[in-house]
Amino acid sequence: MNESKPVNVGEERITGIVEKVSFFSESSGFSVLRLGRKGDRDAVTVVGYVAAVALGQHVEATGLWHHDKTWGLQFKASTLGVIPPDTLEGIAKYLTSGMVKGVGPHLAGVLLKAYGIDVFTVIEDSPERLLELPGIGKKKLQQIVSAWAEQKAVKTIMLFLHSHGVSMARAVRIFRAYGDEAVTVVTANPYRLILDIPGIGFRIADQIARNIGIASDSPLRARAGIGHALLELSQEGHCRVPESMLLAACRRLLTITEPVLEEALSQELAIGTLVAVEEEGERSYYLAALFRAETGVAKSIVRIMQGVLPWGDLAVERVIKETEEHSAFELSESQRNAVALALSNKFMVITGGPGVGKTTIINTILTILGDGKLKFVLCAPTGRAAKRLSEATGLEAKTIHRLLEFDPHARDFKRGSSFPLEADLIIVDEASMIDVVLMNRLLAAISDRSALIFAGDVDQLPPVGPGFVLADMIQSGALPVVRLTDIFRQAQSSMIIVNAHRINCGELPFPSPQAGSAADDGAQLSDFYVVSSGSTEDILRRLLLVIAERIPARFGMDPHRDIQVLTPMNKGVLGTKALNTMLQETLNPHAQRKIVRFETTFAEGDKVIQMVNNYDKEVFNGDIGRIAFVDEEESTIRVEYDGREVLYEFGELDEITLAYAITIHKSQGSEYPAVVIPLSMQHYTLLERNLIYTAVTRAKKLVMIIGDPKALAMAIGNRRSSQRLTGLAARILREMEDNLRQ
Repeated sequence: MNESKPVNVGEERITGIVEKVSFFSESSGFSVLRLGRKGDRDAVTVVGYVAAVALGQHVEATGLWHHDKTWGLQFKASTLGVIPPDTLEGIAKYLTSGMVKGVGPHLAGVLLKAYGIDVFTVIEDSPERLLELPGIGKKKLQQIVSAWAEQKAVKTIMLFLHSHGVSMARAVRIFRAYGDEAVTVVTANPYRLILDIPGIGFRIADQIARNIGIASDSPLRARAGIGHALLELSQEGHCRVPESMLLAACRRLLTITEPVLEEALSQELAIGTLVAVEEEGERSYYLAALFRAETGVAKSIVRIMQGVLPWGDLAVERVIKETEEHSAFELSESQRNAVALALSNKFMVITGGPGVGKTTIINTILTILGDGKLKFVLCAPTGRAAKRLSEATGLEAKTIHRLLEFDPHARDFKRGSSFPLEADLIIVDEASMIDVVLMNRLLAAISDRSALIFAGDVDQLPPVGPGFVLADMIQSGALPVVRLTDIFRQAQSSMIIVNAHRINCGELPFPSPQAGSAADDGAQLSDFYVVSSGSTEDILRRLLLVIAERIPARFGMDPHRDIQVLTPMNKGVLGTKALNTMLQETLNPHAQRKIVRFETTFAEGDKVIQMVNNYDKEVFNGDIGRIAFVDEEESTIRVEYDGREVLYEFGELDEITLAYAITIHKSQGSEYPAVVIPLSMQHYTLLERNLIYTAVTRAKKLVMIIGDPKALAMAIGNRRSSQRLTGLAARILREMEDNLRQ
């Protein structure tokens, strides 16, 4: 009954009774337990993953002792499970722990009095004997027997998964997904885990498959590998994958014969998980979801462009002139043309860099149409971008997810073709950030009667997700587009704007005054500096110096609130993880209260960023806040976002991370008073023009690039990432032509 798995070399096994459940996550199984052990006066802390646990249960753990700098001595368990106890006291606590449903304190006493230490043997081998006891009928007996069987099943499943190379954390997730069927499902097709279990990708599922004896040339493996290869390519931004590219990726991943690969492709096409298209004699493949998204976007665009303008026919030139006279502000010719185009079309794209007047155009359109009879809806992909749009227009702006009324429980949007948005004009800002899947859902929710304006900078980084819809809409040549290039006089005094446009044109930024000693006393102040630094050590030294001392002293900026470090990558000496640790030690060295999660220390006063949308807490991907309070006893923290405090339990801390330094990708849609950008040849795989351009355009008052001049020159000369493989531009054009022929 109490069989134990052999302990790995170097590991120990401990057993004891749970005296306190300090933390338990229902979703992941992560637990922090205080365990009382026979012969020990003090309880020990055990950290690990378990399917279920409660006070009073007897547990067994294998693992290693670890001295945590914050929490002291802990036992980090590689396996952790509830076992039947072997003493009367332990049995009594186990029976009343809630683990055996139907047995409370009174019935536990009856069972112990009748059967003593043999109570579990009776329940398992002779359960009918329980009917002899007062208070136990057939219904209660069935409840006790079922609960006991469930505990045995959990242990069996966990041992099976763990013996086949599945970590306890993943084993818990698998058990929660499949229950009693876990062993059957995993044995039949471990590749199902890729679709069903968050955090399990092809390589983990493939290792499990090998461990249970599935052949390397199995059709199951080939089909899963094709899906994984396409998924990886979609994570690089591609939607349409040429056959040669897909086959090459599959050969590298699977090393299987061509006939097996071709048969697997045929099977995936037959069941509809993939879609094949032929264009100009070349065969390409889509993941079905991305094909539906591209098709949906093209059809929605053509649908929205049809019909009557919500505001009817306007004397466009006259209303523009009247608005200029009333506001005492003269539009440029390009701005005037943009406003006229927007007032004459139901669908329009406005693109351009900083300082070219996109906001002025939007405000002019809203002023002309704002007589109270029309309903405007404004939105942007992120909370910060929506806030900026609201500040620029004086109107409410929402995130796209909030606008479409995302339901976190159903994991879907309430708004769609059957429940469209009620609006006469919808304006979408920062449109370059929207991937093809989200764009499809947004356009589907826009009714035939609404007009739609997209605004964004097509030269910034493409979306994190697949596709580049803004670029494809422009490239199609079938839609009304205004591309603004003239920098307005008031913007020309900003070297941030001037140099952003130089970078976008493939030119190095103008040299800054006394760049080698930027922000030194006596130096002429600028808003753009390039500080030449050769070695990584020198970049780090200068970065710490300017953030902690020189920028605050010369520009009066707060290192926490005003200065944001933007770096190309997460890993490495100049990645977010290393920089955040270093900046935390420099900028928040004396924090008293702190907790550690996922090897990250969270301390009072730390700057943190929300990594995912959390609709229950009303915090969203990219929101930056400060830790206001750490409760070490309860392992919780409170983060202040724009004056509002949000509580995080210990198990929720994977939603946030330190934000002294964030990636440039993560900064999209945001603005900061000052931006500091470390740049090194270590980043060479990521050095691209739109990466530097995006980072520079995040700053409102100050940009400081600290790094190797060769790295900066390489980045500005490289336009690689804009080449995403999609079929959307051609699909939009084809839809337009088909519509005209009808």
